[in-house]
Amino acid sequence: MRSAWIGTWSPGIGDPTIGGWVTVALYAWGAWACLRVLQRARRGCIFLNDNERVIWRLLMVGMIALGINKQLDLQSAMTELARILAFQQGWYENRRQYQEAFIAAVPVVGLTILAAISLLVWNAHAATRWACAGAAALVIFVALRAVSFHHVDEMLGWRMGGVPLNWVLEMGSLLVIGWGAHTRASTPARI
Repeated sequence: MRSAWIGTWSPGIGDPTIGGWVTVALYAWGAWACLRVLQRARRGCIFLNDNERVIWRLLMVGMIALGINKQLDLQSAMTELARILAFQQGWYENRRQYQEAFIAAVPVVGLTILAAISLLVWNAHAATRWACAGAAALVIFVALRAVSFHHVDEMLGWRMGGVPLNWVLEMGSLLVIGWGAHTRASTPARI
């Protein structure tokens, strides 16, 4: 038995299921598709304005980081650290109000991010806007998943047509991002 690094968390494969590995593959595909957009722009095959170029770079880096996180389960380390701090600082007994405030803030932050990204890509190709919408949905999903509250985990375990809701949300967001990148790399912008 290995010793824990932070509370009960230690690094390891966070989701060794087929769904976990498919999700990691989708993150890798998304990162590759974003890189392909940037490479085609660099070769002059497509035109990206400065804002679009920044968005595709951020999406690529985000896909890489979240793909690594998917299997290392780093959000559990952060949750465990917050739990330890709550005990040490004496506010663990009131954690429910902090949890509720965090859950309420997640969609507000997600929608704010979506609005900011929308302004950046307002005149961009539709595929870029779709990829950004997928990224906003993914950010909201990741934030909700990271809080790891029992009732949120319970909801994410619901099934839609036999498929866990968390798979539908995460993989669906990744498919939208990857599709947007693939489409953007294949279709020159109309200027």
